Amino acid sequence: SGQGNGERRGRALGWGKGLGEGGPWGHGATLSPSCAPPDAVVWPQAVGQVQELAELCYRCRVPMVPFGTGTGLEGGVNAVQGGVCFDLSRMDAITELSLEDFSVAVEPGVTRKALNSHLRGTGLWFPVDPGADASLCGMAATGASGTNAVRYGTMRPNVLNLRVVLPDGRLLHTAGPGRQARKRAAGYDLTSLFVGSEGTLGFLTQATLRLHPLPEAAASTIAAFPNVRAAVDCTVQVLQAAVPVARIGGCWGLAVGPGVQVPAMGLSITSSHPEFLDEVMAGACGRFSKMDMPAAATLLLELHGSRHGLAEQQQQTEEIVRLNGGSDLVWAEEQEERGRLWAMRHNAWYAALALRPGCQGYSTDVCVPISRLPDVVVETKQDLQDSGLTGPMVGHVGDGNFHCLLIFDTQDPAEATRVHAFTERLGRRALAAGGTCTGEHGVGLGKRALLLEELGPEGLDTLRRIKAALDPHNLMNPGKVL
Repeated sequence: SGQGNGERRGRALGWGKGLGEGGPWGHGATLSPSCAPPDAVVWPQAVGQVQELAELCYRCRVPMVPFGTGTGLEGGVNAVQGGVCFDLSRMDAITELSLEDFSVAVEPGVTRKALNSHLRGTGLWFPVDPGADASLCGMAATGASGTNAVRYGTMRPNVLNLRVVLPDGRLLHTAGPGRQARKRAAGYDLTSLFVGSEGTLGFLTQATLRLHPLPEAAASTIAAFPNVRAAVDCTVQVLQAAVPVARIGGCWGLAVGPGVQVPAMGLSITSSHPEFLDEVMAGACGRFSKMDMPAAATLLLELHGSRHGLAEQQQQTEEIVRLNGGSDLVWAEEQEERGRLWAMRHNAWYAALALRPGCQGYSTDVCVPISRLPDVVVETKQDLQDSGLTGPMVGHVGDGNFHCLLIFDTQDPAEATRVHAFTERLGRRALAAGGTCTGEHGVGLGKRALLLEELGPEGLDTLRRIKAALDPHNLMNPGKVL
């Protein structure tokens, strides 16, 4: 299926131009540095069109790659075997909103910000926030998470049903057509099977999501600590004390080349994870966002609750922070102030890129038991320093998940080789600590070998059998995960 054939097919079926403006190359690119463009791009506008084209590609044995917003970090939309990219961004309906049932159905073109804008005034919101304004169906496909996961969970428990177009064009409702029960024990959990499947089992053309009440009041703050362990201990104690943390985010910037490294970390109670930075990352975030950041292990915290209860929770948090050697807290309660704090955290990627203008970035993540997090972070920082790599870290302390933002010159083969070797060591370090090679980003292209080490041959063989049952010709996003 060459570009010409793909263009003619797309136009004949009324799905927009077979090739986008400037060609299909933008549809092979994500926030990861590699790029493999498809042969053709189509823009279906209804589920029936997705079915028709999927059936055509299946019959002609043409690879198919789903595309949402291209914000993935593990090369998930790279068309490594060519084929047709299904850009689902024009399917943007928001339907079946039920305020009483706290649920809504969205198509792949709906992003998290678009949904929350649509929900304004209802008293409800969708809290899963990976940072990027990603497609909600794409977030389901990658099993996304983010800063609010500590309180509200990841995508997996927040997806109630999925409408999936299978590789041969058949339509599947993973919990049954029109069903949105908040819990179920009927048969295998097909919804969870497709959440995190990374486009390898079918097209997620609609997701029924669980909504949450907006908190009556919220407050955010930043706390500096003498070291990473103190910050992590504080996080654990806050969670043990049942403080209703909404976000815990931290940033630890790591060494920029040999000899430059001082830990700094940001944690937020509304988010699901703390973020980490050493003084390099903290300084970079501060400069990029024009905010003062302490050059120390730092937690960015956010509390959600009632106005009456919030004062008590703030006092409890302040006491735990003080017992762990943390700084005095100044709380931001207005939306604008809190937004600035979290915008700084969400801009960590761009702040890291600004450390080495002209270079590219690769973000990789792992997740370990919280008790092992300080040791793994310290070992990783030393590894970065020994490798001479620029790798500030951000992470979610509340669940042991952290990210390395590796900034490097893609035209320098030696440095690219060091980056690849480092990411392999990081993944294996997490596995040795009883963790996983990825907590949020997914397996994609780069972590397939680590997936075998994590699950073992029996686990991987089970995944391959599931894949073969649903996609016997390996046409759905081939080359990813397995």
